[in-house]
Amino acid sequence: MPRIAGVDVPDKKKILYALQYIHGIGPKVAGDILSEAQVDPNTRSNQVSETQLAQINAIIDASHLVEGALRRQVSQNVQRLKDIRSYRGERHRKGLPVRGQRTRSNSRTRKGRKKTVAGKKGVKAK
Repeated sequence: MPRIAGVDVPDKKKILYALQYIHGIGPKVAGDILSEAQVDPNTRSNQVSETQLAQINAIIDASHLVEGALRRQVSQNVQRLKDIRSYRGERHRKGLPVRGQRTRSNSRTRKGRKKTVAGKKGVKAK
């Protein structure tokens, strides 16, 4: 199993798709890295030579934020929004959708499972 940018990537997959197992590298960036390293995207990741692997690693280290550093930067950005008490920061703090989605229906991914409120139906106004 080849190691690229500190991550074990799958053996049997094409190198174009194997690179996408690294957090922070998507299809476009993977293609750009391979074209810069002059590696055929259809090559299986276990057939890539050591020199090509070293070249790919060097390109990723030099010009891309990946894995732990990227996760750290994203969490620091969210924490900064919370600290300055911005609208987006408040939405993060409350666990609600941040990007303007509706919450009357849907948004279960952010809000979690439904919480039943006891006695809501039976209460009558006098």
